[in-house]
Amino acid sequence: MKKISDFIGKYMAIIVLVVAALALFKPVTCLWIQTTWINYLLMVVMFGMGLTIKPEDFVLVFTHPKDILLGCLAQFTIMPLLAFILGKTFGLEAGLLAGVILVGTCPGGTSSNVITYLSEGDVALSVGMTSVNTLLAPFLTPLITYLFLHTSVSVDIKAMFLSIIKVVIVPIALGFIINHFFGKYTQKVKEALPLISVLAITMIVAAVVSHNSEQILSTGAIIFVVVILHNLLGYACGLLLGKVLGLPLAKKKALSVEIGMQNSGLATSLAGTAFPDLAMATVPGAIFSVWHNISGALLANLYRRMKSEDNNSSQLEVSLDSTN
Repeated sequence: MKKISDFIGKYMAIIVLVVAALALFKPVTCLWIQTTWINYLLMVVMFGMGLTIKPEDFVLVFTHPKDILLGCLAQFTIMPLLAFILGKTFGLEAGLLAGVILVGTCPGGTSSNVITYLSEGDVALSVGMTSVNTLLAPFLTPLITYLFLHTSVSVDIKAMFLSIIKVVIVPIALGFIINHFFGKYTQKVKEALPLISVLAITMIVAAVVSHNSEQILSTGAIIFVVVILHNLLGYACGLLLGKVLGLPLAKKKALSVEIGMQNSGLATSLAGTAFPDLAMATVPGAIFSVWHNISGALLANLYRRMKSEDNNSSQLEVSLDSTN
């Protein structure tokens, strides 16, 4: 099972991309996956995330609160602002604009921790940011979404708040509690988590894309351009912010990945709850789910080649000493 899960996790981007293309151009192959399943599928992913969280993961919150506070502030300002600016610049219609902004106001995605690890970034910071941002999401996601959209579309703040509690907080808390008290028995389950998570995310993408394939194709390339720019600019802003603040390279990488990768599955789920009259609101989240897994894998390869100046200096000194 572990080998299968590792294989699926390694090729997640390709799997999601192939299924998304199939759902877009041959929607009949995926229409059996109902959009009403999205919340339940996301709950499975969140429960799995809860199983991987340990009490010590929150130690960073208390030992380095400034780093976590910085990450939270950046997460809930940079991505929403980028979403709003891009949506207005490209003149997105109401449904797509709502969906893009909702992606921007969601916390970081669970895959950000994996990409940070592959990037040789600060994993503890990444896990801490993801955990705290997710706990803040029930309050900040509805509030920020309302601030950006209340003048153009109707936003059901209460429904969004309750949906995040039900779909995210409760499953994560349940997984955390089970892992804490029955950790000895959850080890084998954890080996299957990559397989389960990829399957759930792939089904979410397939459901949204297949049921909205005609609308997606009719929008042309604009929504794809906006989603890709949103993600890439998030990475760039995170890295730039880390440089401005003089953070170590590992923290810069973690900040960049955490800001750029959103919980787009949550955005897709919330879109149906917060904007029931805007069918296209679910589309940006689905596209983001596909794209950020591809870009994350490419970014990890790039960041892994980046070494800190201290490491380079040490390597140079060793080289000089060996020649003397």
